[in-house]
Amino acid sequence: MNDKGAPRVDPALAAGNTRPAAGYEARHFAWSVADGIGRIVLNRPERKNPLTFDSYAELRDLFGNLKYADDVKAIVIGGAGGNFCSGGDVHEIIGPLVRLKAPELLMFTRMTGDLVKAMRACPQPIVTAIDGVCAGAGAIIAMASDLRVGTARSKTAFLFNRVGLAGCDMGACAMLPRIVGQGRASELLYTGRSLGGEEAERWGFFNLLVDPARLEEEALALARDIAAGPTFANGITKTMLHQEWAMTIEQAIEAEAQAQAICMLTQDFTRAYEAFAAKQKPRFEGN
Repeated sequence: MNDKGAPRVDPALAAGNTRPAAGYEARHFAWSVADGIGRIVLNRPERKNPLTFDSYAELRDLFGNLKYADDVKAIVIGGAGGNFCSGGDVHEIIGPLVRLKAPELLMFTRMTGDLVKAMRACPQPIVTAIDGVCAGAGAIIAMASDLRVGTARSKTAFLFNRVGLAGCDMGACAMLPRIVGQGRASELLYTGRSLGGEEAERWGFFNLLVDPARLEEEALALARDIAAGPTFANGITKTMLHQEWAMTIEQAIEAEAQAQAICMLTQDFTRAYEAFAAKQKPRFEGN
């Protein structure tokens, strides 16, 4: 936010430095773009799709670059083989970490936190499709997403305390209470227990609970619905949802007044009015 509360404008974006994301070739997960939807698939199914140092870093960089992508309007994250993500790879991450000293450990924990920052800062709404195991850093990625579609058989666990660590990992103590409430977040972070799919929906962690056979279809349908809306305005909504956590009500109202005034300058706003007047469905173009 600037001094008056309006959203900050990235200089590169202001200069028109946009670039398509469809041509990006991911090395540590699957990435594709079709019809305005960017899809990430964590694809190490033989190990329940754990993260490595490299996949953490590549995900962080991809989300950081998506703010410049003019061909992606929404994102769907999923996992291969009936599971979402089992967290950090025990052998490729946990093993090496126990041999590092404090400065190197802090570099790692800051890098993992930067992934969450990049997810929250990218303007595209993120829909995560959760089936099977969703644990540790996988649960954090789900938490950092904007919307979550799950299955009844899914098991989400913030299991950091089970390996001798605090539950305050990658923003969990700030973000999880805002999703499920302070008491419920405290239970999950103190016990590390699994949150079943039906319970996750009741608690508000899942926006939608679907049959596993329809998980991908339903997540994509939700993303397409978002992508069909006013892209610029959706990005402003995501920005304000994130930034207003640190504002007073008075500051939030002023910031939203400025943000909404900016949206009123877009052609999408004009097109929506003209379509309404003509009794037609508006077609948003993101400008």
